[in-house]
Amino acid sequence: MKWRNNRSLILFLLVGVIWEITSRLNMYSSYLLPSPEKVLKSLYFGLVSGELLKNILISLGRIGLGFSISFFLAFVLGIVFGRYKEKFQGYDGFIEVFKNIPPLSLIPLIILWFGIGETSKIIIIFLASFFPIFYNIKNGIEDCDIKLIEVGKSLGFSEREIFRKIILPNGVPSILLGAKIGLGYGFRAIIGAEMIAATSGMGYYILDAQQMSRSDKIICGIILIGIVGYLTDKFFDVFMKGILKGRNIQ
Repeated sequence: MKWRNNRSLILFLLVGVIWEITSRLNMYSSYLLPSPEKVLKSLYFGLVSGELLKNILISLGRIGLGFSISFFLAFVLGIVFGRYKEKFQGYDGFIEVFKNIPPLSLIPLIILWFGIGETSKIIIIFLASFFPIFYNIKNGIEDCDIKLIEVGKSLGFSEREIFRKIILPNGVPSILLGAKIGLGYGFRAIIGAEMIAATSGMGYYILDAQQMSRSDKIICGIILIGIVGYLTDKFFDVFMKGILKGRNIQ
């Protein structure tokens, strides 16, 4: 049982050992593959100086704002499209076309229209996270068991009560799942956007390190992005479990 619980830790340690051995044997130049010690030093000095924390908070702030706008609009439209799906069936093709356009491919146009300021980055996060949230909410509302709705009608519920007491609670798992997926998409998109047009953030930190030929800082930034993304994902898992647990108790 302990082995199963520690598999990830063991894999990380194995990668670290292989990395250390490779750097000690000088199989690659330190320019291409710095030693773990050098990367850890960069991480330490980046945290002590506040440079890393500053860029992480900037990226998280952009994600928080873009994701909030995306979730609000996706929530409203997902409910409307899910609740009145017969009226909006003809719009599926239009939405599908835009869903399949990668947000990063729009960066040149977005920069042309909105410049390289905060607005362009918020738009990229919005575009990256909107469709996963929208489709999960829409599907969660559509997939409500018709038998539950019929029970509500037999109890004399109004249309508003049926939606509030039956349809919306039934869609909560899909809403939360869509939010989790959308947040992950937004996180990946902002890093790419910051590498193309930014003067701050984790994407900019990595690009700046590359321009200074600091591969240790590049790897440090990549690792830190992975850790922050992992912690964000785990936090959201705990949040989802709390919401779903409370919902089941009620």
